[in-house]
Amino acid sequence: MSLARQLDEMNRTGGAATADETFAVFEEWAWEERGLRLYPAQEEAILGMTLGSNVVLATPTGTGKSLVALGAHFAALAEGRRTVYTAPIKALVSEKFFELVAVFGADRVGMITGDTSINPDAPIICCTAEILANLALRDREANGITQVVMDEFHFYADPDRGWAWQVPLLLMEDAQFLLMSATLGDVTELADDLSRRTGRDTELVTGVERPVPLEFTYAVAPTHEVIEQLVEDRETPAYLVHFNQSHAVEQAQALASIKLVDRAGRDEIAAAIGAFRFSAGFGQTLSRLVRSGIGVHHAGMLPKYRRLVEQLAQRGLLKVICGTDTLGVGINVPIRTVVITALTKYDGEKMRRLSAREFHQIAGRAGRAGFDTEGDVIALAPEFEVENARAAAKAAAKASGGKKAKPAKKKSPPQGFVAWTEQTLDKLVAASPEPLVSRMRITHSMVLGVIGRGEQYEGDALDTLRTLVFDSHEPRAAQFAHARTAIEIFRTLVRGGIVESYIDGRGQRLLRLTVELQANFALNQPLSPFALAALELLDPDSPSYALDAISVIEATLEDPRAIVRAQEHRARGEAIGAMKADGIEYEERMELLEEITHPQPLAELLGEAFEEYVKEVPWARDYELRPKSVVRDMIERAFGFRDLVNYYGLGRAEGGVLRYLSDAYRALERTMPEAAKTEELDEIIDWLGELVRQVDSSLVDEWTELANPDVAAELAARHGSEDAALVGPPPARSLLANQRAFMVMVRNALFRRVQAAAFEHYDELETLDAPHGFGVQKWRDALDGYFTEYDEIRVDGDARAAGLLTLDKQAEQAGTWEFRQVLLDPDGDKDWGIEGEIDLAASELEGEPVVRVNRVGPTA
Repeated sequence: MSLARQLDEMNRTGGAATADETFAVFEEWAWEERGLRLYPAQEEAILGMTLGSNVVLATPTGTGKSLVALGAHFAALAEGRRTVYTAPIKALVSEKFFELVAVFGADRVGMITGDTSINPDAPIICCTAEILANLALRDREANGITQVVMDEFHFYADPDRGWAWQVPLLLMEDAQFLLMSATLGDVTELADDLSRRTGRDTELVTGVERPVPLEFTYAVAPTHEVIEQLVEDRETPAYLVHFNQSHAVEQAQALASIKLVDRAGRDEIAAAIGAFRFSAGFGQTLSRLVRSGIGVHHAGMLPKYRRLVEQLAQRGLLKVICGTDTLGVGINVPIRTVVITALTKYDGEKMRRLSAREFHQIAGRAGRAGFDTEGDVIALAPEFEVENARAAAKAAAKASGGKKAKPAKKKSPPQGFVAWTEQTLDKLVAASPEPLVSRMRITHSMVLGVIGRGEQYEGDALDTLRTLVFDSHEPRAAQFAHARTAIEIFRTLVRGGIVESYIDGRGQRLLRLTVELQANFALNQPLSPFALAALELLDPDSPSYALDAISVIEATLEDPRAIVRAQEHRARGEAIGAMKADGIEYEERMELLEEITHPQPLAELLGEAFEEYVKEVPWARDYELRPKSVVRDMIERAFGFRDLVNYYGLGRAEGGVLRYLSDAYRALERTMPEAAKTEELDEIIDWLGELVRQVDSSLVDEWTELANPDVAAELAARHGSEDAALVGPPPARSLLANQRAFMVMVRNALFRRVQAAAFEHYDELETLDAPHGFGVQKWRDALDGYFTEYDEIRVDGDARAAGLLTLDKQAEQAGTWEFRQVLLDPDGDKDWGIEGEIDLAASELEGEPVVRVNRVGPTA
C-alpha cells in the first residue's frame, strides 16, 4: 500500500499511531514498494525522527539519506504536522518535489523557490534554504512548520549562503530538525546547541561504512588511456570531474575518437533520444557526443541538455560523462567510477588544492548501491608528471635493451602551477571533512523581517535580533560586530521613518513598520519596487520608451557574468582597433581601456534615482543596482537567441544566457504595471517569452503547468517511473501558435539583414543567407547597385517601422510566406527592398524563423 493510502487510512480511522507503529508502517512500505531493507543507520535515524528527536545524519553518499527524509516526512504527516524539505539549489528542490508528489500525492506536496509557488499551503513544502530562512524571520510560527529536513547541510559553511542555513536553527525553536550531508565533519557542538534550543534530544548518526566501498587510485597516465581501461574492465559509467566548463567540453570532444559503445549501444541511445530537438551550436556537438556514449554536464548547459544527459546516464547508456563538480550536489545520476582530473581548483581568487570536504563530496558519487560491489575514485597526475614518467620509461626500455640512453630530462611544472602528488591524494582520502564554519550575517532585510512580524513590543523584536546575533555560532568578536551592524540598521530604519515606536495604553513601547513589505521581498527581485518608481521617470511618448523601460528592469536583475564579460571584451577589442587607427600611443590606450565596460544604458539616471530611493527605503542598500543591456542589446541588434550566443561566443554558457533571459521575461511580465506597458512593450514581452520557450520551455512552461495539481501528479508519475520513456523536455511548442511573437521574430530576422547591408557586413550576410543559396557575391552585386543610387541605408527607428515589411500569406498552404522588406533610403523613395520567403515548416523545426532571400533590388 502506498504511503499516501496509508495516511488516508490513518486519517479515516482517526486513531493516533505510536512511534513504533509509524516506523513499522514505513519499514513495510520500503520493503514492499521499493524492495529495500533499511540499513541500521537508516533505522536509527527514522526511529529518532518518529520519537521526536532531532537527528544529524552524517553518513557517506549511497547510504540512503533520501529514504530517511521520506521517513521523516511520513512521521510528521502521520502526526498531522507540517514539514519542509530544503536544499541549496532549485534543481534539487524540483527533483525532490517530484519524488514526494509521486509518494504522497500532489495534494500533500508544494514547492516554493522564490520565482514560483505551487500549492504553498500543502503539509509538505519543498523550498530553498533562503525561503525557509525568510519565513522564519517574518513569522514567529513559521507558518505552522514543526519539522525541518535540511539536505546538503554542509552549505551551512558556504560564505555567501550559509546564513540561510543557520537562521532556522536559531529561530524555529519548536521545530524538529533532520540535518543531512555526507561531509559534515565534527558537529558535536552544533548538536548540543540544537538540543538546548529546541528542548529535544539530538541523535548523531555518523561513522557508518559505505554499503559500496571505495577504492582510491593515483593514475600517472593520459586521460584517454585511463578511460579505455575503464571501458575494457567494465568499470563505467565514469564521471570525469573538471573544475572548468570549457575543459569538460574539450575533454569530451577529445574522447570522441575512442570507440566506447558498439553499434547495438548506439542504436539503443538513438532510440532513447528519439525526436529530442538539438539546437545549432553546442546542441549539435552534444548530439554527436551522446550518440557516441559520452555525456557533458555543467551549469552552463541548457536545462533540457543536462536533464537528457542525466536520464541517459540513469539508463546506463553513457559510458563517460565529462563535467564539473555540479553532480556533487545531490542530483541522482548513477556513477561507477569518478575520475578527478585535478586535485586543485580556482576558487574565484586563487588556485588552491581541494579541501577534504570538496574531495569527499565529489568522490562520494562513485559506486551505485544495488549495482556495484565497489566504487573507484581515480585521481589523475598532472600532465608534466605523466610526461616525465613516459620519458623515464622510454629511457629505461632503451637501457634494458643494451642501448646507451641519456638520462630522461624532467619537465618542470608551469610557472605558478599549484601541483599535487600521490601524497596529496592520500592525505585527502584520510582526512575528515573540515569542521563547519558559521557564516552568519546581519542585513537590512533580516532586521525588517523581524520587525515586520506585526505590531510587537520593542523588547520582543530586540530579543529576536539578540538571538540572531548572540546565539549565532559566530566567534564572540564577530557577534559584537554583527550587533553593531544590527543597531546601525535599526537606527537607520527609525531615522528614515520606516520603523516607528509608540506607547500603547498600558505604557508599553511597541514597534511597527510604516510600509508594507512585498511577499518574499528579500528573495525574488528585491529591487522590483525601485523599478516601479524609476519607470515613472520615463516619458511614455519618447521613441526610446520601450527600450528604456527594459533597461530599468534589467538594472534590477543579477548580472549574467558570462554575457557582460563577453560584451566588455568585445567593446574593448573594438576600442583598441579604433584607438590604433587614430594613432593613440600604447600607454594612453591602456588608460582609456580601463574606462570601457559593458553597455550600461541609463546608468547615470538610475544611479541618481537609486540614491534618492534608498533614503526612503534603506534596506535596498543590501542589494546593488546593475545597469546592463542584454535584452535591449538583442532588440537593437535584431538578435535571436542563437545570434546572441554566436556573436559573443557564449556557446559553452548558453544555459546561463537562457536563465537570464527567462528571469528578464518573468520580471518584465510580472513587475511591469499594465499602465506602464505600451503596444511595443507588449510585443517585446511576448517575443521574449516565446524565444525562451522555443529554446527550452522547461524554464517557463513547466513551472506554469505545475500550478495545476493534476498536471503536477502526472509529471511526477513520469519522473518517478523507471519504465517510462525518456522524459526529455516538454514537447516542443508550435512556433506559429503565437502569431504576434512570431511576427516580431520575423521582423527582427529581416531587420538584421537590413543592418548588415547598411554597414556592408558581408561576412554576416554570408552566414545568414549563403546556406540558402543567396551568397556573398549576390549581396555585393545588389548593394553595389543600391549604393550607386543612395549614400546610405537608414537603420534608425523609422527604418524598423512595421509598414516597411509586407507579407503575402497566400502560399501558407504550401508552407511559406512571401515577404518584401523595404530598405529605407535617405530620400524616402522606398524603391529598394529584400524579397524572399519564410519557410514555415523549417521554422517550426528550428524554433526561429527560417528566411530564404531570393532577390535584393529595386521594386519590380
